[in-house]
Amino acid sequence: MVLTADYNTSTMDTESAYYQALDYLYSFVDYSLKKASELAKADFNLGRMLALMAALGSPEQEYPILHVAGTKGKGSTSALMASALQAAGYRTGLYISPHLQDFVERIQVNGKPVSHAGLVELVEEIKPVVARIPKLTTFEITTALGFLHFARQKVGAAVIEVGLGGRLDATNVVTPRVSVITSLSYDHMAVLGNTLTAIAGEKAGIIKEGVPVVSSLQKDEALAVLERVAKERHAPLTLVGRGITFESGKHSLGGQFFSIVNTLRVRCRKSKIPSGDDVVNPVILRIPLLGEHQVVNAATAYAALKASGLGISDEAIQKGFAAVSWPCRFEIVRREPPVVIDSAHNADSARRLRQALDDYFPGWPVIWIFAILEDKDAAGMLTELAPRLTQVIATQADHPRALEVEKIVVLAQQAGIPVEAVKSPSAALARALELASDHAIVLSAGSVAFAGEVKTAWQKLDL
Repeated sequence: MVLTADYNTSTMDTESAYYQALDYLYSFVDYSLKKASELAKADFNLGRMLALMAALGSPEQEYPILHVAGTKGKGSTSALMASALQAAGYRTGLYISPHLQDFVERIQVNGKPVSHAGLVELVEEIKPVVARIPKLTTFEITTALGFLHFARQKVGAAVIEVGLGGRLDATNVVTPRVSVITSLSYDHMAVLGNTLTAIAGEKAGIIKEGVPVVSSLQKDEALAVLERVAKERHAPLTLVGRGITFESGKHSLGGQFFSIVNTLRVRCRKSKIPSGDDVVNPVILRIPLLGEHQVVNAATAYAALKASGLGISDEAIQKGFAAVSWPCRFEIVRREPPVVIDSAHNADSARRLRQALDDYFPGWPVIWIFAILEDKDAAGMLTELAPRLTQVIATQADHPRALEVEKIVVLAQQAGIPVEAVKSPSAALARALELASDHAIVLSAGSVAFAGEVKTAWQKLDL
């Protein structure tokens, strides 16, 4: 009994210290919680981050880094690369944002988040350094914690996901083995600009002198910028779909297969007639992530791993891709009747979500639990998903930038979609399940943070 009491006390002390550490981090400016009007006036620069990393001994220079920017798909691409690196025997760091359910998800080694106690120790270690550098932000400090944790854990490689943009993002203090840019579309326009040219210019800021860069398929306007910047910085550019070609194969609710050919490698052979290995026997890969867009992300991850120079074999990539876990991205938490949690949060990702619904659940009516942040294109998302919807359950995420339920209701009505308002995400989930019964899909989408709320509510249900 004494041991149990001591254990419980210790656990309580650790959790108390953990939440105090989070309070400390959130006591700084957190632009992810700011409204669009405030974001437009934000002081983004790398000076503070460079000073912080130098004061910490530049831990980000102690291991190879794969750096990933993009509007959509950068998280999935990062997770795929990290899983493949781990399968290849690398002790692998993964830094992502935002988190779904627990802050420590942002900093992972070999798929495991830093412990609550571990985060507390890291925060206590950097506090004196942070105190000497004015105007640091929550994201800058968190990024430094990630870099420091990976160094302490002696990782052999780390995949670092950009938070916002690229050029002035806190993660852009690294010199990576490869820079990766996933699909670009309209998002964060108040900060990044109102055209794809401007957005691509900010994302291209992660391209470093002489460092290979890999890009997903892009619209012509965005691609022109990436090609220009890569040329200016003498960074060899691989474009998925051109230098790396792929073809989708069989798919089911359990995952999907695709084949990939490194056409650059074929063309570079000295023989005029290329060896048949790459052409006749392309690499066959399987991923548990669903949707055609995830095949593009996986092809991008494959190309980036090959361009990194880390010697990752096709066998390790096959093993790692097949084992990847990336929750709340068209995640089917129940198959019969279907319940799907997704993180789509702009019109482009809503279009891909609708395509996935058409592919995996043709003909099924859809009841959509919808919450979104105020600076996102809610009307565009409704337009894209409208052909599949029988009902919208409007609700509000627990986030300072969440769009009011009443405004979502008006937008749904304008789109001609039946809608009702339910304030709480957990109550909205219960209402959607009630309406769907056995006859419709329950779908949740609108933001990453909201997906995490719904996932937590689902896990609490006694079904």
